[in-house]
Amino acid sequence: MRAGTQRQRGRRRQPRHRSGRAARHRPLDRSDSSATMTSTPEDRRGGGMPIELYSAPGLLEAPVLEVDGSVLFSNVTGGGVFRYADGRADTMVESRRGIGGLALHAEGGLLLTGRDVSYAGGDGLRPILTVEGATGFNDVTVGADGSLYVGVLRHNPQRGEPAGPSEVLRIDPDGVVSTAAADIRWPNGLGFAPDGQTLYVCEFAESRVLAVCDGETRVFATAPRGECDGLAVDADGGVWVALGSASAIARFDPDGTLDTVIDFPDGFVSSLAFDQNTLYITTAGRLLSHTVEHAGLPVPTARIPTP
Repeated sequence: MRAGTQRQRGRRRQPRHRSGRAARHRPLDRSDSSATMTSTPEDRRGGGMPIELYSAPGLLEAPVLEVDGSVLFSNVTGGGVFRYADGRADTMVESRRGIGGLALHAEGGLLLTGRDVSYAGGDGLRPILTVEGATGFNDVTVGADGSLYVGVLRHNPQRGEPAGPSEVLRIDPDGVVSTAAADIRWPNGLGFAPDGQTLYVCEFAESRVLAVCDGETRVFATAPRGECDGLAVDADGGVWVALGSASAIARFDPDGTLDTVIDFPDGFVSSLAFDQNTLYITTAGRLLSHTVEHAGLPVPTARIPTP
């Protein structure tokens, strides 16, 4: 199987930006054998005030960093893709709802999900991939060779449908589509370990993170609370997960041990992305930044064929 438009006009939106309430680093329960803390989380993971960069009605999602440091993100329910830089957010793609994943393309432009996987270039949206029986596509990541990995949705979350088995697909630089992981109930955040071989997959309906390597899938970690939504990996191999309705993010060590949990004041925490030691975090209605100790692992740009 090979991966095979309406005109989008940008509009500018003026953001609000203010200092938020302090994120709370919750000490781990030392009676939990999986918890290995030798100092307070504030000492080890940063802290202070998260900065609210932008706010809007809807569920913000899919943050991704451009080379100039600007942040791209989507609004799942309100529609659109936005670029935040220099205290303002500009509209890059209008109206399109349900975008759970964004990825930069090596030749410029943007790959995005929703009802299909599309390429947003200078002349509007062009579909790249549709799958029979899929209700849409969710989060994405990019492998070291430029392959795009994308989670397939086979239920309608907005209608409250239960999540059945689905899959993560890979589109390689030749445009060939294959299954990277199967039997996943609501695939969500994706990311690679520093070795480039292990793919982490958030299984939202099971509140856990799976590790996929050499055709084998195992449980890597389970959410301490909430769900496993967006995912990012740091340069030390730590796996950071947005905990959805728990209004928090968690970091797991490379062996899957829970390292720390950072609570945020309120709201569903959907995803996160690194720029060096800064985490950009999307929530229900807000784009935040928060400094942490670990530097992020850069995500490559995609090199798949575009229409």
